This record gives sequence, C-alpha cells and structure tokens, in this order.
Amino acid sequence: MEILASPFADITLQRLPLAKRDPLRAWDAADEYLLMHLDQEDTQARRILVINDQFGALSISLSVGMARTDNQQPEIVSWGDSKLSELAIAHNSAQNSVDYPIHCIASTDRPQGEFDLVIIKVPKVLGLLEHQLITLRDVVQEPTTIIAAGMAKHIHSSTLKTFERCIGKTTTSLAVKKARLIFSHFDQALEPASPYPLVYQEPTLDVELTNHANVFSKEKLDIGARFFIEHFGKLPAADHVIDLGCGNGVLSLMASQHQPKAHFHLIDESYMAIASARSNLAQSELTDEQQHFYNSDCLSQYTGPKADLILCNPPFHQQHTVGDQIAWRMFQQSAKNLTERGELWVVANRHLAYHHKLKRLFKHCRTVVGNNKFVILQAGQHSPN
Repeated sequence: MEILASPFADITLQRLPLAKRDPLRAWDAADEYLLMHLDQEDTQARRILVINDQFGALSISLSVGMARTDNQQPEIVSWGDSKLSELAIAHNSAQNSVDYPIHCIASTDRPQGEFDLVIIKVPKVLGLLEHQLITLRDVVQEPTTIIAAGMAKHIHSSTLKTFERCIGKTTTSLAVKKARLIFSHFDQALEPASPYPLVYQEPTLDVELTNHANVFSKEKLDIGARFFIEHFGKLPAADHVIDLGCGNGVLSLMASQHQPKAHFHLIDESYMAIASARSNLAQSELTDEQQHFYNSDCLSQYTGPKADLILCNPPFHQQHTVGDQIAWRMFQQSAKNLTERGELWVVANRHLAYHHKLKRLFKHCRTVVGNNKFVILQAGQHSPN
C-alpha cells in the first residue's frame, strides 16, 4: 500500500486485484498533475464528474480534501466502464475512511443533472473517449470546467481532435513529469453524434454483431476468436459453459450452435462488453433461461454453478499496463470453478506460452491445435479422452 500525496489529501491507495509485492502504483503522474492544477485553481465545484478513475486516485483525493467552508461536501460521481475500478474505488474509500460516498455509475448509464467540474483520465480506447465526450454534452454548460489528464505519450493529435469535435475549443498544458493536461471549452453549437454501438455483418459466421465503444476489436472479428471458433466442433459436451472475459459474446454465440441445450454464463468486467454480449446472444436459439450475464472481476463476483466447460480468450493488458496478471487470475479461478471432469479451453498468442502456467494449475494440459500465431489449449484435472 502506497501513499498518494496531493494538495488535497494524503491517501493510501492499492491496485486491484491485490497482489503481493506489486511493483505498480495505483496512480500515475497525470493524476498528480491534475490534482495539483485543481488546487491551484481553488475549485469550488458543487458537483464533480470523474471519468475513468481507475483506482480512485482522483475521486478519493477530492472527496477527502474538498470539505467546503460552508460545510457542504461536493457531490462526486465516478463514471467508467470497469467493474474492477468500481470495486477499487469502494476498497480504497474504505481504506481512507471516506465519509461521503462516491457514487459510481456504469458506462452504459448516463450521468444525470449538471456538473460544475468534469475531470477525465484519457482512456486507452479512442472510441470510448469519443462516446463519453458526446454523452457528456447533456450534463455540462458553457461555464463547466472540463479538464482531462494523461501521460504525454498516450495523448495524440487524434485525441485532441476528438475533444475539438465533440466538446469545443481545446488546448493543452506543458508536460510535467511526462504528463499533460487537456483543457476543453464546451461549444453549445456543436452537434456531434455517437456512432456507437457499431453494428456490422460478419459474413464468415453469418451473424450480425453489435459492439459498444469499449469492446475489443469492435470493427471486425478478432483473429484469435476467429481461429478459436473454427475449431468449436472439437469442444466437449457441456451443461454449463462459462465464457470468461466474454467481450461481445461472439464465442458463446457460436458455441451455442454446437451446444444448443447448454446454459451459457458470460462474464466480463466491462459494462459495455456485457451490453454488447446481451445484444449479440439475443440472435441465438438459446432461451432467456439459458443466458446468464455477470459484470465481474474475472470470476470473483460469479454466482453461478461450476462449469463443465470454460472458454477463455484472455486479455494481456489492463489499460496501458501490459502483462499476464489477468490471464493468471482467470486460470487460477477457472481451476476452482470447473466440475470434476470440467475443461478449460484457452486461445492465446503462441509466444505467451500459457501452457506452462496451465500445467502448474491443472493435472493435464494439451495443445488442441495451433498455427504460426495462435494455439488452443485444453486443461483439466482428468485425463483427456
């Protein structure tokens, strides 16, 4: 646990999921720069909207430090697409004894009312930023202060053009500790329209796919998923199938054609992923009773039965942080959520060498099929047939 020192407050923050000897901090220089700027501006905002606050560095610092002289605490609303971030804000709020709850709302819901101050951490996905900025127009006015922050290497000309097109005149600060601020002024005359969700036909699968703004590979089918689907005829029969890190649900949609009587449990920490999966699975032959959806940090909030089959196309990044921590958690939790003869099937880039990790958790792991880029791995506690 480390201490984030800012002009507002010194707070303790932890990254979620918790990890022993985690070398990464729960904030970055962009958080520090933004808090320093807000203090210098002596903001007296009564309603604050914080967007994409990954672990609570911004919302908790402001909540702890902005006690008003008139004894009115500003209302702070956190808006983002991550269930894990929501859990992190709750966890870190408890660690810092936050007296005034931070209201978290999902990306698929719209903030309500008007805000005096909007602060944004620039997300990795430009489409998500575009959708958020356009949605934001309904809850701001010309006097509203809108400030974004990010590491300079992640702020591109396309980022600034998106602010210009969706909000209005935009300027940037000088870089401090390789971080930069973006100042955008609301132009009521602009009328941008969000293109999301995107809907397109996937001719190779003969399906129509709906993808919200933060879904991975939202404009075309992920090539790893395509390779996995090509070999779904090899999947074992199952009564309960978990689609772990389901994204837009295309794996469940196609697997349901091979397992029409199975119950499918779709899990993702992204609210937009689950919304996309609901739309896409609606075109399957599954009944409503066979479709189950969970916004969950891996399997941590999963409440369904153990599965006979888990399908997994694991991510290898958490925002801008690249690594195998999420995949490792998925594999560990999968081992605990399979039936005695259940199987975990994973598609992954060959170079990630996930079979070494799987052999540490399961009695058996084999390569089902592979090409020069991907492998499909089958793992379980029983000897494969």
